[in-house]
Amino acid sequence: MSFEYEGTVTTTASPADVWALWSDVGSWHCWDPSVQQVALEGHFAEGAAGTMTLNGGIDAPFVLEIVEPGARFLDRVTMGELVIHIDHEVKATDTGSEITVRTHVSGPGAKDIGPMVAADSPKALEALVQMAEKKPA
Repeated sequence: MSFEYEGTVTTTASPADVWALWSDVGSWHCWDPSVQQVALEGHFAEGAAGTMTLNGGIDAPFVLEIVEPGARFLDRVTMGELVIHIDHEVKATDTGSEITVRTHVSGPGAKDIGPMVAADSPKALEALVQMAEKKPA
């Protein structure tokens, strides 16, 4: 069983502005409404592991599987038999950036849990854009 979601937005912010927020895990709770806090062991690089505390006090361990500085990162959250991959990509455009976030949930109950996992994605993208453009929320 699996579930997939993809969201794309455009912004006048540069890829560097977006990357600065993505690579600062301490800021994730500011733009992602499902995250309370994040702790990362080591630098924002492939193989780094950490814990996201989600709303409701749920601790979700994660690993950065792919990190392409300034362009893309893929994190994997494992909760029991459920595996959640969230792929974040930013590309330069003539007027700023295009940001795409893809969520893939696999494992037992993925079709039921996936929509809950992705529910805040549009809000998170909107808040990320506001912060990257340095606009008040």
